[in-house]
Amino acid sequence: MNAQPSTAPEPVPPYVRLQAVSKKFGDFLAVDAVSLEIRRGEIFCLLGGSGSGKTTLLRLLAGFETPSAGRIYIDGEDMSAVPPYERPVNMMFQSYALFPHMTVERNVAFGVEQEGLGRLEVRRRVEQILEIVQMSPYVGRKPHQLSGGQRQRVALARALAKRPKLLLLDEPLAALDRKLRERTQFELLNIQERLGVTFIVVTHDQGEAMTLATRMGVMDRGRIAQVGTPAQIYESPVNRFVADFIGSVNLMEGRVAARCDRDLTIRCEPFGCTVRAARCVECATGDTVWAAIRPEKIVLASEEMPDEALGDNRVRGKVREVAYMGDVSICLVEIDSGKTVRVTLPNRAGLAAQRDLRHAPVTLSWDAASPVILTR
Repeated sequence: MNAQPSTAPEPVPPYVRLQAVSKKFGDFLAVDAVSLEIRRGEIFCLLGGSGSGKTTLLRLLAGFETPSAGRIYIDGEDMSAVPPYERPVNMMFQSYALFPHMTVERNVAFGVEQEGLGRLEVRRRVEQILEIVQMSPYVGRKPHQLSGGQRQRVALARALAKRPKLLLLDEPLAALDRKLRERTQFELLNIQERLGVTFIVVTHDQGEAMTLATRMGVMDRGRIAQVGTPAQIYESPVNRFVADFIGSVNLMEGRVAARCDRDLTIRCEPFGCTVRAARCVECATGDTVWAAIRPEKIVLASEEMPDEALGDNRVRGKVREVAYMGDVSICLVEIDSGKTVRVTLPNRAGLAAQRDLRHAPVTLSWDAASPVILTR
């Protein structure tokens, strides 16, 4: 018998697709030709600073703004002429916008009742979603009788009770304190996994995006600078903006001195050192590049340590400042060239040991696999 030719599975179409979407307010271009695909059932975070265009993009998806150019598709349907109230979308605002005179139960039921469902179905939906967000014991309370985290969960329940295909969240945890925000992030993950609704979350908080996102898009001046998983964006940024925006980084400008297979040798004159990087990048000898090195990837050792005990790259310096952060300490090291390098150290030895570092001569080193080489 002849073997049947294998057929590759059909590619899964994106659940949300933005096709060259732009938005102008007068002469100001808030969103600039953004093309983006978001998969069904994922949590996609739009991350960016103030004025980067992330909230405008969210409002375009919700239908509160009309694109100046381009098209938006949700589940294969063109949303261009669809008003907000007819889109399979719900939006949870930063302020939560709960009705202060209504109980938790009535707040959640309000949106469902607008769909014309029977009383029993409304009650069933409200009970189900309040159980999922763990707010069933508080059905009779009003918003002013709830904590910030509880109000956040009521707002989420109200948004989810209408069973949208797509839930848009605008800075959903901004009003919470740090500890509650961290706990609520994991609650959101559990709720989303249980319901399977596609989430698009706008945030300026890098930690929040890194925790929540299946994938994330970093925005800069109305454009998507990079899309990827949190690990891809942190470990392999595509340019200096992304490297500098996500976490902390040391950027060393230099020129390519030599390349051999995957290895690059970069002469960084401002830092008075040569950097060897085991990363493949499209560049030629003499090109200007930047070596991006995360602070936690740098090893700090006493100056007396012999060179053969250090990594591929090394530079001498003196610790100028030490900031104790509890789990880690941040050291600012002035190297021999006068430049400052940021180093993050885990606090295994306690506060006293970190204080002893101040003004100490040290050697910094890092493995050749640590630097990310950027050409723009």
